[in-house]
Amino acid sequence: MKYILLFSFVFGLHLWAKYLDNHSCEECHEKIYEEFQGSQHAKSYFTDELHHKIADAASKTKYECASCHMPMANNLKDLISGKARPDKNNKTHTDGVSCYFCHTIAYVKKAHKHNINIKSRQAEGYKPTLYGRLVNPDESDKHSSVNNPVYAKNACTGCHSHKLNDNNVTIFEAMDKNQDSLECIKCHMPEVEGGVEKMDKRARGHHASHRFLGIHDKEFRKTGVDINLSVSGESLDITLHNKMAHPLIIQPARAKFIKVEIRRAGKTIWQNYREKPEEDKQGYFGYSFQKEGKKIIIPATATSGSVHNLDAKSKLTLHYDIPPVQKGDEIVVGLWVQLAKSDCASAVTLEDKSLMKPELIKEMHYTVKTP
Repeated sequence: MKYILLFSFVFGLHLWAKYLDNHSCEECHEKIYEEFQGSQHAKSYFTDELHHKIADAASKTKYECASCHMPMANNLKDLISGKARPDKNNKTHTDGVSCYFCHTIAYVKKAHKHNINIKSRQAEGYKPTLYGRLVNPDESDKHSSVNNPVYAKNACTGCHSHKLNDNNVTIFEAMDKNQDSLECIKCHMPEVEGGVEKMDKRARGHHASHRFLGIHDKEFRKTGVDINLSVSGESLDITLHNKMAHPLIIQPARAKFIKVEIRRAGKTIWQNYREKPEEDKQGYFGYSFQKEGKKIIIPATATSGSVHNLDAKSKLTLHYDIPPVQKGDEIVVGLWVQLAKSDCASAVTLEDKSLMKPELIKEMHYTVKTP
């Protein structure tokens, strides 16, 4: 019996050193776990319908997205090569961009097609070591903790930098090659009340939010772009100021667009497009892909591509010829987002139709005082 117990104990440590699942973090990091569970990082191939459908449309056999969307998979190479498929009964598959993954990134190797996350080596039979930004971090019975400045500077750059397909076409680009993660953390992981641990042994009183605020948060998304306008005669100029450290449009499945209305006595007398926002080419921001000259939606096999965008921390002025305005007319300018642009409907069937429904990012109202 003693030998059986000893074997079980050692074998348990062996597994422990390999992977700590998300739920195991809740015991000590209750607040952070709660934040994380409501974030996009917590979603996986099995719970993110848009990603699931696009990944399957790109390939029925290979799951090449796994390196960023299922990074702790215990058979990652097989998923990417097509020898295995995502398994909903495998915790390393269902945890999404897991806590363990992010906190064991040692450094990021820069590469042409996409950056490569280099994981720290975890000794078998010992508690795993997790990286973070805290000075003098606490240890627990589950893991050791290390302050690693390299981790803070590189943690986001492995997955959120760029991605080129096999035809050397850029299908995703969020960061400049010289950027680090510190600016990402500053905006998307702001300091919030509450210690990093439930017991808060060192009375730190605050922690970096693990909600990973982004386009899905209605209040946060208002902060990224300023909208200004000027009217003169039959001319309307709208200036967009992208205050973010990344381009206005990043994801190839998404689209952002400007909607402009001139209202008189409660009725719209002019709008910048008739039916679809794509009609206004200067005010519609999104990727476009072709395969051997023909338009395609899923970019995995694209042979060429382009994007109408607004670069990081830059301004763009849109000019419109409008009918003569009168005193009291109201000009409404809105910046909108489609999490799945209209074209997606022709490539994948989405049960969640709200993904294609435009959502308001920010809106401004201007009342004409003098014609």
